[in-house]
Amino acid sequence: MRIPIERIWAEHPVAQRIVAELEAAGHLAVLVGGVVRDALLAQFAGQEFHPKDLDLATSAPPEEVRRLFSRHYKVLTVGEAFGVVVVVGPDGRQYEVATFRAEGEYADGRRPRRVQWASLEEDLRRRDFTVNGLAATKDGEVLDLVGGVADLRAGLIRTIGDPHARLGEDYLRMLRAVRFACQLGFRLEEGTAAAIRAHAPKILGISWERIREELMRILSTPRSAEGLRLLGELGLLVHLLPEVAALQGVPQDPAYHPEGDVFAHTLLALAQADGIWDDPLLKMALLLHDVGKPRALARSGGENMAGHCQIGAGMAEGILARLRFSRREIERVRFLVAEHMRVARLPEMGLGKQVRLLCTGEDEGAPLAAVPRRFPLFADLLRLVICDAEATAHRSAAWLPVLAQTVRLLVHLRRVQGLKRARELLSGHDLLALGERPGPRLGRILEEVHERILAGEIVTREEALAEARRLIHEENLNSLTKGANRV
Repeated sequence: MRIPIERIWAEHPVAQRIVAELEAAGHLAVLVGGVVRDALLAQFAGQEFHPKDLDLATSAPPEEVRRLFSRHYKVLTVGEAFGVVVVVGPDGRQYEVATFRAEGEYADGRRPRRVQWASLEEDLRRRDFTVNGLAATKDGEVLDLVGGVADLRAGLIRTIGDPHARLGEDYLRMLRAVRFACQLGFRLEEGTAAAIRAHAPKILGISWERIREELMRILSTPRSAEGLRLLGELGLLVHLLPEVAALQGVPQDPAYHPEGDVFAHTLLALAQADGIWDDPLLKMALLLHDVGKPRALARSGGENMAGHCQIGAGMAEGILARLRFSRREIERVRFLVAEHMRVARLPEMGLGKQVRLLCTGEDEGAPLAAVPRRFPLFADLLRLVICDAEATAHRSAAWLPVLAQTVRLLVHLRRVQGLKRARELLSGHDLLALGERPGPRLGRILEEVHERILAGEIVTREEALAEARRLIHEENLNSLTKGANRV
C-alpha cells in the first residue's frame, strides 16, 4: 500500500530534504503518525490529501540529527533528551525528527523512567493507538506493524498491545482516545473502552493544563457532543467536570424540553454547534450554559430554576479556573453563561438596555456592519442562543425574533452612535460638577441618563445636562421627604 508521497513532498520540500540527507548518511528515515493516517483516510474516501503538518522518525541519534542539519537550518534541541530534534525550515515550518526509541517503566502515569534508542518496530509498538502507529518510506510505501490499516478501514480506535499497559503509560491517552474517535468519526474498540472505564479515576493524576488542552481539542471537532457523551459513558466526565455530570437526571418541563433532562438538552445544543461552528471556547460556554440549573432548582425547593444564569456564571468561573484557562477566556465564558437568557428576551427590553447589551465588549475600531468583529461578545451570544433554542421545542421561533430585533438595533445604533457617544454627552465628572457626590446614587443617575441617550430620547449635551439636573433635584426631594417622614 502506498500514500501520495509526491503531494506530501510538493508541500513539504524541506521534509523531503531531511529524509534524503538522513538516508545519504546511512540512516533509516520515515514519515510517522498522523500524516500517514490522514493520507490513507483520504485515499480510502477518494479525496485529495493536503498535508498540514508531518513528523519524521529516524534511526539516527539526536546528536547526529543536530550535526547534520545545524549547518543549513535552525535546529531546536529542547526535546533532545527524549530523542526529539526540531528542524526549522526557511519558511518557519517546524519538523520534528525523533530517534526511534523504546521507553522503560512509567512511574507516574505520564513519564518513562528511561528512554533508549531502538528499532523502527520497537518505536512503532510503543505508540498509543494503532491508527497512529503507521509509518511510510520516502517512496510512500506504508509500513504497518501494528494493524493500523485494518482499524482505519473498520473505523476503530484501539490501543497498540495491552490497553491497560498503554493507558498506564500516560493516562491522558484516555482523553486522546475520545478525541480521536470524535476527530475521525470512529468507534472505541471494546477492550480499549473497558480499560478506560477501569482507569478513569486516574485521570486526575494528569495536570489540569494537559486536561484542558485535550478537552478543547475534543470541543474543536465536529463531533464534540458525541465526545461529551463518551466522556460520561466511560466514567471520565464525573472526575473532569462533575458539575456537568450532575446535569444528568435533572428534570425539565417536557412541553418546552421534550429532549429530556438538562444533560440531554446540553448535548443536543452542543450538537447544533457541531454542525455550524468549531470555536472550542464558544462550545465550552454552551456546555456550561445551564450548569447552574441543579442548584437553582434546589434553592427553590424544586419549584423552578430561576436565577440559574447567574449561579451558572459563578460556577463556570470556578470550573475554568480549575482548568487553568486565562482570565480573558474565563470572563468571556462567564459573560455568555450569565447573559444567555437575557439576550433571548432582547425584543422585550427597552432600547437603551438593548444598546448596552449589544455594545458590551465593543471594538469601536471595527466597521459597524462587521458585527462579529465590532460586537464579538454579542455575536457569541447570538450563536449560543440559536444552539440553545434549537435544542428545545420552540427552535427557530425562539431565536428568529432576536435576530430580527438585532437588525433593527443596528440601524438604531447608527443613529444614536452607541455608548461612546453617550459617555461624551454626559460623564461622571459632569455630575460631580453639578454638585452630586460620588457613590451609588451618582452611578444610578448616570446610567438612567445614558439609557435615555441610547434610546434616542436625548440627542444633545444640553439635554443630557438638563435631565441630569432634573434627576438630581428629584433625588434630593425624595431624600428630604424620607427624612421628614422619619421625624
